[in-house]
Amino acid sequence: MNYFKKILRFAAPYRRYGALNIFFNILYALFSALSFAALIPMLDVLFKPEQKVYAKPIYQGFGKLKDYLQDYINYQVTEYSGDDDMKGLVLVISLVLALFLLKNLFNYLAMYFITFLRNGVLKDIRNKMYHKIVDLPIFFFSEKRKGDVIARITSDVLEIQHSFLSILELIVREPLTIFFTILVMFGISTKLTLFVFIFIPIAGMIISRIGKSLKRKSDRVQKEQGEFLSIVEETLGGLRVVKAFNAESKFYNTFKSSTERFFKFSNSLLNRQNLASPTGEFLGILVIGVLLWFGGKMVLVDQTLDASSFIAYMGLAYNILTPAKAISKASYGVKKGNAAAERVLEILEAENPIKDVENAVDKSDFNTGIALKNISFKYEDDYVLKGFDLEVKKGQTVALVGQSGSGKSTVANLVTRFYDVNQGEIQIDGINIKDISKRSLRGLMGLVTQDSILFNDTVKNNIALGKEQASLDEIIAAAKVANAHAFIMELPHGYDTNIGDSGNKLSGGQKQRLSIARAVLKNPPIMILDEATSALDTESERLVQDALEKMMRNRTSLVIAHRLSTIQNADSIVVLSKGKIVEQGTHEELMKSKKGYKKLVEMQSFTA
Repeated sequence: MNYFKKILRFAAPYRRYGALNIFFNILYALFSALSFAALIPMLDVLFKPEQKVYAKPIYQGFGKLKDYLQDYINYQVTEYSGDDDMKGLVLVISLVLALFLLKNLFNYLAMYFITFLRNGVLKDIRNKMYHKIVDLPIFFFSEKRKGDVIARITSDVLEIQHSFLSILELIVREPLTIFFTILVMFGISTKLTLFVFIFIPIAGMIISRIGKSLKRKSDRVQKEQGEFLSIVEETLGGLRVVKAFNAESKFYNTFKSSTERFFKFSNSLLNRQNLASPTGEFLGILVIGVLLWFGGKMVLVDQTLDASSFIAYMGLAYNILTPAKAISKASYGVKKGNAAAERVLEILEAENPIKDVENAVDKSDFNTGIALKNISFKYEDDYVLKGFDLEVKKGQTVALVGQSGSGKSTVANLVTRFYDVNQGEIQIDGINIKDISKRSLRGLMGLVTQDSILFNDTVKNNIALGKEQASLDEIIAAAKVANAHAFIMELPHGYDTNIGDSGNKLSGGQKQRLSIARAVLKNPPIMILDEATSALDTESERLVQDALEKMMRNRTSLVIAHRLSTIQNADSIVVLSKGKIVEQGTHEELMKSKKGYKKLVEMQSFTA
């Protein structure tokens, strides 16, 4: 129930729809009871035509309300029909039809208004989840598979709508239907109604025992759904590799194993859930059977109840079954919804350790430089950087080189504050980056990575990602700097061409030049290039390198380089090994020292 309260907070903006739903549900519940009670005068007209009432009855207090209402309806029927019994029958049938029509009209209106609340909550939860997903730090998702996150924002949120939010319809309607029905039943026969109450708690206990394990079973189903969605996502992302290595059968078997487990878990869950309806119905019919025996005895033997009242009473007793079954089904929904809500709230309530401090500085300019002062950082247990110092002055190009795992990309991740340092501090113009708002910090930086991250959109929109209001002239100018304009104009629709999922309609060099154009258009004072040319062929590399050199003019650049030929003109080259600086200087200085850097250059020259 704790999860239910947390989810219910999302219903606050739609409370007017909830209020209208409650209002019409109250009317529905009232008319549901009255529509069955109205059968009594109809049955009296059919089976007791001799019991006509010619004198207008007098109200004698609440204790005799039932007799007063029955006599009043009989009096109206007698007045209307005179000696023609068929006229009276038509009148009573019209009354019953009108009551049933109103009951169903109010039911529709109640469902009409709750639809806006349910779908509104669904929309808001998804929006908040997506906002949280893009806000959470990168390392949060390194521990979770993408498919599992997708499952949470799709099927788990939908499960909340089907389970928790469907309960909102039942909270008022079903209990009130039962309440009004029982009131009318008491009005017809107190003795018979008290007899019914002996059996209701017994039936409730049996039904509640069935649903105890539903949350655990539902949790397994939802986790397994996340598992096979992850497999699908990975397969689509790496389809070329899968086909190239003839690994289709391996991935198929992995997926098949996951869906097999999902099949077993789902069967177990649904079979337990499906047990609720037949069990509830059988117990209800059992109560009806006992009622027929006990009530029949009151009509035939004791003669303390008339036949028309008893038939209407049986209709009312059956009228309790539907809401009672709905309430028992809703209790299963809560247990299933609990598992889904737990997974959704795990994302929504996740703490973001990388957040702005109070009164964070909004920095829009860059004046002196970047300083990494005695920083230490670890992803898990072992430090990747330990006691690391580096200074990048304004206007300088500083290149980081070294073997894989030496900590080059980690420096870029820390400067952009994708991760926070464990010790030490990073400063921009003498201000600790933790004191600068994340938005303004990243606004000072442009990033070009080894993997060109493009989106399933037009060329124009991909370039304009960091500057949404950019004009077409600005976009074209940025593309020209990135040596991308020529190939863009050869595309079917030029700048309005959709480049497909992850830009798969383009070559590697074309994708990288679009990434550079995006960074150029943003026009940041600090540029971070993370192995921007390492995945390219020689011709593409020349075009991209030329674009990078144009882009880096008059900017402060931090370059993480794999191909050393691309950074020979850097103001300072920093050689890293196991998270520490082992050499630093210009290309010429480091070549003269004949240490690690010279060996790396010679090895690349030899392999080239």
